[in-house]
Amino acid sequence: RPGDPARGRRAFVDRNLGNCLACHAVRALQSEPDHGDIGPALDGVASRSEPGELRLRVVDARVLHPRSVMPAYFRSTGLTGLARKHQGKTILTAEQVEDVLAFLLTLRE
Repeated sequence: RPGDPARGRRAFVDRNLGNCLACHAVRALQSEPDHGDIGPALDGVASRSEPGELRLRVVDARVLHPRSVMPAYFRSTGLTGLARKHQGKTILTAEQVEDVLAFLLTLRE
């Protein structure tokens, strides 16, 4: 089912969930601290990318870019170096992926 942009925004900035701001800057979130610059700024990302592509980037960016350093937020197999408590688990739930996607789709130019 479609995600909720407000919940997606919360997951996006939550250090215990998406923590997307650790790597990405977003002008619409200027009130939030600690924007990173490892990944691209996401201002206007919904104007540049299709929803399916954005979803795939959140699920596992390495499908599109094998050398990406972005974590796979909805992949639980084939990962290395995980603490035992994280093995076999995803970072985000399917619902949270859809929520983050819904938030990203609000970022238009």
